[in-house]
Formats: sequence, C-alpha cells, structure tokens
Amino acid sequence: MAAPDTSDRNCYPLTGVGWTSNQNICPKEYQLITATADGSSANFAKGFSQKSGCYLCVSSLLNKENPQGDIVADMQLLPDKCPLPSGFAFVAEFLDSKVTVSKKKRLCIKRVPFNEADSAVFDVTLTGKSKQIVPSYTCIGELSGFVIWCKRERVEKPKPLPKPRSIGVDMRGLSLENQSSSKRQELDVPPARLSARRSNLQPKDAVYNTENIYGISAMDGVPFALHPRYESTVNVPSANITNLQIKSHAEIENEYNYSFMTEKTAAARLPPTAS
Repeated sequence: MAAPDTSDRNCYPLTGVGWTSNQNICPKEYQLITATADGSSANFAKGFSQKSGCYLCVSSLLNKENPQGDIVADMQLLPDKCPLPSGFAFVAEFLDSKVTVSKKKRLCIKRVPFNEADSAVFDVTLTGKSKQIVPSYTCIGELSGFVIWCKRERVEKPKPLPKPRSIGVDMRGLSLENQSSSKRQELDVPPARLSARRSNLQPKDAVYNTENIYGISAMDGVPFALHPRYESTVNVPSANITNLQIKSHAEIENEYNYSFMTEKTAAARLPPTAS
C-alpha cells in the first residue's frame, strides 16, 4: 500500500486529532491516516479479531489567511494511570460501537487559540516497530505496534494590513497655491502694516514686479513698519531751505581752520633722561 499524500496537511497547523473506524464515521473535516511512512497498513485494530478498523485521523487549519479557533500546540502519549498534564485532553473517538482503543496508553493533545500559539503540530505520521527514523519529526511513543511521530513548527501569523489613512475634505482641497493663505486664515494673523512709502508703491514698479524671479526685491515678503515718529516726515514733498546760508571757500577755511599746534608741541618733546 502506498503512503498517503500529506503535502496539503503539512502546510497548516492541525486543529484536532482523533480515532475513527472508517471514512463514513469520521467527520468530513478529518483525514484518515491509513498507511505508515513505509506504506504499510496503519490499522490499529489489526490482530484483535475486529471486523472494523481503527485509524488515527487529523484535521487541519483550512484558512491560513484568516485563522480562527484553536490549533494543536502539543501531543503526548501517556500511560493509562498517568494524570493528564495541565491544558491537555484525550483525543476524540469516532468509532463503531464494537471497536475499542487500547487503554494501556492514552493519546492526548493540547489545543490553544491560534493567536496565542508560538509553535504547533503540523502533521502526524506512523512507522512500524522497526528503528526507522522520520526526519524533522518528533517521536511521541509506541502504541499497538506502531510508533507515533509528530511534526512541530513555529506558527507564522499573518501580518495585519495597515489601516488606510483618512484624509479630510480640507486636506484634499489643499494645494501649494493656497497653502500660505490657508495657514494665515487658520492662525488668524493680520498682515504686517507696511510703511507709507511701500504702501504707495504700485505693482507696476519694476523693482517690486514679482512676475519673474528677476523682478523680486530683497525686501519682498519682509513685514516691517516705520516708527510713528518718522511717519510725519515721509510725505513732506521738500525740505525748507529758505534759511540756508551759502558760505565761500575762504569763510569755511577761516571758520574751521585748526593749526594742530598742541599736537605738534607734544610730539616734539624729548623723553625724560635718567638722573
């Protein structure tokens, strides 16, 4: 008998392990292990004069993208009188009324929620009593002439998708052209008061023409205002020069003539000599 194809089962954590007599009694989400790793029959009831069979069956997590429910985190084979470890339970039995499982050893599993599991059982396989080793599998123990192996692996949880960022109506209508005006409106900052001279300049003045970069003045965009004491003198059309007296060159020389005699005398003095 050829070994069953377990490639699909190996991809997902197991959600349950049980005993069953045949496929008709086994729940539809479970899969029978009908053959060992070397292709022999995996009927645990063989040799006990029982007409019905007894097989291990397993169920796998079908939807790995959206996992829900519990998965098998561990699996043990215990003697009959050994107490159950914390969190473990005996495997389910889907058997005919005439079929019984050996009670000398009991198979038990531990199931935990998917989101809380770091590792899980991904597959179960069987071998005969021979010293056959199944690579990457862990030996659970021997029962009714079969050695039970399980494959443990780390559980890879799907990464949550990032939540889409919501953009408000104001943000969608924002552009580079109205960004500065929007900020001024939000902050409610009044424009700086310009001096009378700048306020009288028209856009036609070439020095303040901002239609191209060559017409931008160094003072454009700089908010400033003249002190109030100078505001009254800005608009004066011309200065009062009626009392201005014009002096000749000779009069200026006579009025501001300075001979520098004091400085010359001080420079001509000899330094003191030692006595």
